[in-house]
Amino acid sequence: MSLGIPSEEVYVPDTSALVEGAVSRLVREGRVRGRIIIHRASIAELEHQANKGRATGFAGLEEIKRLRKLSSKGIIRVEISGEKPKTIDIKNLGSEAIDAMIRDYAYELGATLITGDKVQAEVAETMGMQVIFIQPSIKTRLVLEEFFDNITMSVHLKEGVPPIAKKGRPGDWVYETIHDKPLTRRDLEEIANNIIEQAKSRPDGFIEIDRFGSTIVQLGTYRIIITRPPLSDGWEITAVRPLKKLSLEDYNLPAKLIQRLNERAEGILIAGAPGMGKTTFAQALAEYYMKQGKVVKTIESPRDMNLPPGITQYSKNYADLGELHDILLLSRPDYTVFDEMRSDEDFKLYSDLRLAGIGMIGVVHATTPIDAIQRFIGRVELGMIPSLIDTVIFIKNGYVDKVYEVKMTVKLPTGLKEAELSRPVVEVRDFLTDELEYEIYTFGEQTVVVPVKKFYEKAGLGLLDRLARRIQRMLPRAEIRVENNGILVIIPRNLIKTYNKKIRRLRKIEDRYNVPIRIRIA
Repeated sequence: MSLGIPSEEVYVPDTSALVEGAVSRLVREGRVRGRIIIHRASIAELEHQANKGRATGFAGLEEIKRLRKLSSKGIIRVEISGEKPKTIDIKNLGSEAIDAMIRDYAYELGATLITGDKVQAEVAETMGMQVIFIQPSIKTRLVLEEFFDNITMSVHLKEGVPPIAKKGRPGDWVYETIHDKPLTRRDLEEIANNIIEQAKSRPDGFIEIDRFGSTIVQLGTYRIIITRPPLSDGWEITAVRPLKKLSLEDYNLPAKLIQRLNERAEGILIAGAPGMGKTTFAQALAEYYMKQGKVVKTIESPRDMNLPPGITQYSKNYADLGELHDILLLSRPDYTVFDEMRSDEDFKLYSDLRLAGIGMIGVVHATTPIDAIQRFIGRVELGMIPSLIDTVIFIKNGYVDKVYEVKMTVKLPTGLKEAELSRPVVEVRDFLTDELEYEIYTFGEQTVVVPVKKFYEKAGLGLLDRLARRIQRMLPRAEIRVENNGILVIIPRNLIKTYNKKIRRLRKIEDRYNVPIRIRIA
């Protein structure tokens, strides 16, 4: 054990203080002077994390290097002491046991413990120890911000390559080189360490995922992905930031769609290609429902939505889906926004919560609107799809490009002629025009998605022909003719009572499509 010199101040930082880079900062601020003793358990823990490819390990080791430099300048004295745990102990003990080992060492030494862990600080104070607790601070400098300006959507940094920025807005952007000097591995390591230190010390920072070779961080409005060898061929940092926060009113949605969102939409899919503004729209919709007095929660990975405190944001990375399932079923929000649905487990959780009566807003990657619905085919039974999804909103270039309504009906699928082939069919209609665009049904053992609109276009059928076919399916024993830029419906006299309700539906079709429909009794 290293003994302190009388009247000399002695400090022992734990692993959390080293990872946050707080000790060297305290030295530069003049709050720490004298001797700093780094326990071998901390070094062993940081080595273990670094060997697993975790950014926290590299950040802590970098902090020790900084302290060594300060020691070489005579500002402080740095020592390595304490008993080093065995490698197998490091794997089995866990961070809490390592913290306890360092805390007990500082207690026996009579040193001041430096920690960024609230529990560690509380325990040390109950033991009567002197403690410096590193409070989270938002007044810290993020080096990454130097690469952003007012029109930068994302920044792409890779060793051996000049830094590149994506500038513009969704659907209208260009890549620009920030400067011509290629970044070195050392540059990337320093930026990554700064990001990790910020994430550990700021209240709006979260290390969402820390795996071998990759780290995902949410830091304020920045979503940051760090990759390292051997996962990638070199160090790479990608940071994405939303340019503008929008409200639902900014999208100038049709009144008909607003009415549906208010009254009927409870299984909503927001789809679009990467970078088109899906999450921004989901964020606006979540706030819209909150302002209506609805209870709204989100499931995100990472938590990159910028939402008011009234909306609770859950991270998929800090709980398994079973835990989130239980929490949401018991708390029963009016709406849950599920951002970035990717895996089978994500779709299963969405389905379970929706069938339990919770309004769901799912965000999925899709290059076309129908692709979003097809993501559910094979994952759930076909007949369940209209119960899970009633509205699909497709985002393109930051705007609402297409809205689909999903319904279930029993009918003869388009293109088939035998009446006995009628079956349950999922209809996908353009919500604003009510035009049928796709039919989904099972044929044998296969689930088929038929582009009805393209089928009609290929067959050379215009609007009148399509409406005539639709009416023929409604009134199979009537005679339907297209003539004089309108449709003539000839109904046998003995079927008037049978078709009475369906005749009223013809008037709705007439009004919707502005097509004259004449009825003749034969």
